[in-house]
Order: sequence, then C-alpha cells, then structure tokens
Amino acid sequence: MITEKKNEIIENIQQPVDRVDLTFYTDPLCCWSWAMYSSLKGLQELYPGTLSVRYCMGGMIPDWTSYDDAVNAVSKPIQMGPVWMEAQHLTGVQLNSRIWFEDPPASSYPGCIAVKCAQLQSDTAGEEYLRLLWQAVMENGRNIAKMDELVEISNLVTTEFDTGRFSDDLINGNGKSAFSKDLDEVRKQNISRFPTLVMKSSRKGLIFTGYRALEVLLEGVRSVV
Repeated sequence: MITEKKNEIIENIQQPVDRVDLTFYTDPLCCWSWAMYSSLKGLQELYPGTLSVRYCMGGMIPDWTSYDDAVNAVSKPIQMGPVWMEAQHLTGVQLNSRIWFEDPPASSYPGCIAVKCAQLQSDTAGEEYLRLLWQAVMENGRNIAKMDELVEISNLVTTEFDTGRFSDDLINGNGKSAFSKDLDEVRKQNISRFPTLVMKSSRKGLIFTGYRALEVLLEGVRSVV
C-alpha cells in the first residue's frame, strides 16, 4: 500500500537507529483515517521493524444528538456524505458516501468497542479487524453500528482469532471497558480531531492532526530520529 512515489523516495531512505513509536488516534467512521491508513502502512513498509503502531479509538460519533463538527458543518448524518465525497476527491481513496443517505450508522461507538474486542486477542487481530471495518463501511456501505454486521465482519479475520470470544466480549462488557480507557486517553491528550498521529523516538516527539500523505509522514520520521 505504497504511493506511486515510493520508487522516487526509497533510494533516500536511511533506516533510523532509534525505534519510533506511533499512536494513531482514529475511528471506524472517520473517512480521513481510512485515507491515511495507506500512508501509515506505506511508512511501515519503508521502515520494516523500526516503527511500532498502536491504534487508539476516538469515539468520534457518540450519537447524532450530541455530535457537532463545526469545522465541516456536520451535525446530521446526511451532511457527512459531502465530507466523504471531498475526501475521495482529494485523496483518491474509494468511499461509498451513499451510506449517509441510505443507512447511516447511528454511532461509531459500537465499531470502536468491536475493535477493542479484537485487540484483546492481539494487536495484529485488532489492526486487521479495524481495516476490515473500514473496508466494510467505506467501500461497501455496510452499517457498522449494527451488532450483526460487527460479528459477521469478525468472521473475515485471517490471523489467529477466536470469533466466539470476540462475540462474548462484545456482550460481556470487556470491549466496552477497554474502549473507555481509550476515551480517557483521548481526553487526557486533548485529541479533538481525527485522525491524529503521534510520533515518538527516544529523542523527540511530533504530532500530526488531520490527513497526511506518505511523503509528509516520511519527513516526520526523519525529523524525530
């Protein structure tokens, strides 16, 4: 998942000595996060074994009675469609914006909780499940606020994964408890926009708020090592 400019920049890549820890504050209903995910994976491919990525769920849309994005003038589901259209136009990522007209998700909390349920089994499973959620809603227009969709998507995870345990954690509160910790972290770190990416090495830290292309993230890594 590398951009077309990979061949132009890979010759100048120097593998850093320091490990770089990345925290990606994101949400299953954030279209800009889905667009930036390819940049993030491209960065990991350029620096194999050097970058550690952790995914923290932001809970972008608790419900539509409390959600109000003043920056994009979005307070109703139907207003989210044009935001997705703009993201597709600017980044080239595939987005099925019709979901916001046909079957809008009522909240991003169920998806966040489901990701945490997958992460309880392994970070690898958590990342794969998040990617599958993004694909389901962003590309295929599936309503990931619905429990049956969340469970069905879990059957697509290819890494070692116990779907029965996943379903139990959705019901018994284990996933909700883990998600609450993410929400606490988001508040303590004053994260107000998604995606937000924090880079840290032993020497320096850097924060990106909003979508960034691979080339920008590459410069970020170079600046902290």
